Amino acid sequence: MSAPQPLPVPAATRTRRLLIAGATLLGVCAMIGMSYAAVPLYAAFCKATGYGGTTQVATSAPQTRGSRKITVRFNANIAPGLPWTFEPEAAAIDVLPGETVTAFYKIRNTSSAPTAATAGYNVSPDISGAYFNKIACFCFTEQHLGPNETAELPVVFFLDPALERDEIMRSVDSVTLSYTFYATKTPVKPVAANTKPGVAQPQP
Repeated sequence: MSAPQPLPVPAATRTRRLLIAGATLLGVCAMIGMSYAAVPLYAAFCKATGYGGTTQVATSAPQTRGSRKITVRFNANIAPGLPWTFEPEAAAIDVLPGETVTAFYKIRNTSSAPTAATAGYNVSPDISGAYFNKIACFCFTEQHLGPNETAELPVVFFLDPALERDEIMRSVDSVTLSYTFYATKTPVKPVAANTKPGVAQPQP
């Protein structure tokens, strides 16, 4: 006896299977696209709302001034493995919203070798990030220090006067700006060998 032949698949069933396969493929593509878009969308969300202590970026301060003084505290941290000291010039200052402020941090390489590091930052409470505007900052720019070298790093900022109209910010009388320096790798320049003719090279 010959083997039974499979029954033909109805056209409606084939169409339904194709639709399901197409929908599944479309869903997978959509999820992949969303995963790639998630990072820039999240960054844009943080920038717009100050979520996670993300500050704003500005080119100049507004013309208006607020009327309520707010204390801005400065915090400095060094990640493990970085032989630096890092401290603010002033622990805290009182500022009026809309007032341009320049603050300085001092860094020092305590080792006998060249080092480099990059700083990350945030402000707290998180809600204040939406009103904390930086005009100039050393964050995310690699800083290089030679052996025992010191440097002063400025940060220029202002607080948006609009914070005085925010119900949540009414209970905030101080904002903390925190930086943390992380070590980064720097290439070591090789010492050029003395290749002048007639000059004996030192023996190891």
